[in-house]
Amino acid sequence: MTDPSPTTVLPLQDGDLLAAIDLGSNSFHMVVAQYLLGQLRVIDRLRETIRLAEGLDARGGLSAEARQRAYECLARFGQRIRGIPPQRVRAIATNTVRRLAAPQAFLMPAESALGHAIEVVAGREEARLIYLGVAHAQPSKRDRLRLVLDIGGGSTECIIGSGFEAIERESLQLGCIATTRRFFGDGRITPRRWRDARTEVTAEFQQFAARYRELGWDDAIGTSGTNKAIGDICAAMKLTKGSVLADAIPQVRDRLLQASRIEAIDLPGLSAERRPVIAGGLLVLEAAFDALGLQRMAVSKAALREGVLHDMLERGGDDDPRDASVTALMKRYGTDTAQAERVKGTALRLFDQLAGTWHLDADDRLMLSRAASLHELGLAIAHSHYHVHGAYVIEHSDIAGFSRQQQQFLAALVRTQRRKIPKHVFDALPDRLLPAVRHTSALLRLAVLIHRAHEIDPIPQLDARADGDQLTLTLAHRWFDARPLLKADLESEPDSIAPLGIRLRIDTE
Repeated sequence: MTDPSPTTVLPLQDGDLLAAIDLGSNSFHMVVAQYLLGQLRVIDRLRETIRLAEGLDARGGLSAEARQRAYECLARFGQRIRGIPPQRVRAIATNTVRRLAAPQAFLMPAESALGHAIEVVAGREEARLIYLGVAHAQPSKRDRLRLVLDIGGGSTECIIGSGFEAIERESLQLGCIATTRRFFGDGRITPRRWRDARTEVTAEFQQFAARYRELGWDDAIGTSGTNKAIGDICAAMKLTKGSVLADAIPQVRDRLLQASRIEAIDLPGLSAERRPVIAGGLLVLEAAFDALGLQRMAVSKAALREGVLHDMLERGGDDDPRDASVTALMKRYGTDTAQAERVKGTALRLFDQLAGTWHLDADDRLMLSRAASLHELGLAIAHSHYHVHGAYVIEHSDIAGFSRQQQQFLAALVRTQRRKIPKHVFDALPDRLLPAVRHTSALLRLAVLIHRAHEIDPIPQLDARADGDQLTLTLAHRWFDARPLLKADLESEPDSIAPLGIRLRIDTE
């Protein structure tokens, strides 16, 4: 039996294991699930309090102590996932890693400790994954709207969705650690400080509160550690049975403010581990209730990691959210779909001939396919330097389903599709992606160049072979000679493509 080709996506089989890892700003979580009869059954959970956000300074640096806690935890997580195929594991980094001035300095040793790649997701993508986890854990009728509020260590995500689809997504730089440090950094808590802080935090929610309230929702659900902790406090104080009510929050707040310092906080049901950050978390929750007009919020055990698991299921089927995002971008920017299909077909034709030699895999093929679909996106902005405009839009937009590294990968392909290749175009990408991005960039360049004339006739011969980074492209002699523009472009392309580390040779027969 031969091994599957690099471009084969293997479907999930009964008994397969999947793992999702959440590198949160307060805690690191891992959940391992088994795929059985089309459903996910959780078989293991790991959680460690790391307080990564405590080590973040104003310049985007991270303390050695926080790094060490993270690496040691990830090494333990890595042992648990060692037997799970890499394509069944996703590790997601959130707010604190997003804010690092030099994320690769943290991510490279973190990936080494875990033994797996780590994706950094934008705030709105984090919000989508959180909503997906809650929606699967607590299904509701498709016509009912729900509000999901997730207060993490470094950020707060607020989502309105229906069924499994997030309709509105917002991410604020307000988390239990970040907010505690911001307003109570010296450990002192007073009623006046609390009032002043609540005014500032409420203003953050008011940026979108009117839009959210106009849309409305039928149910409100809170998730992650802060909301669970406050739900437990409300239950211990006999204010509710685990949910959070608007009239319960002032009572919890007043009890908290009886302590003059954070270390003296004494709330029923509050763990010692949660005490140092509960003030900031409660402050954010009170501001959210005020700004959004919330009266009651249930508490869910599901969060980002469960959303990541279900997102992996969708990626393995016909409902990959990234495909829907690419289609939406093409429609929004009015791309020429026929030309995109021609370029994509040729790029993938070349890919399939070279994937084995260049050790490219199914994910690389998907990235090349999506970049080809989006390569002319920038024409909606201006014809001049449209590849630059397109790359900028792709890198800096909120695109559902994509991590930051994936958007940077796509942007790099679109940016290098034509003309001069910038010297530092791949600097934002981790070293592990550089061979794939260089090789797929070369293939997209060639496909774009071959279809520059927008001809609809098929290409009679297009053979590619590689010996290391020596790439030989063979075309039909008559067909090639009949296209003087293509001939001139390809004759100058070996010098243009050289910055990718590719030595190009053109043959005809």
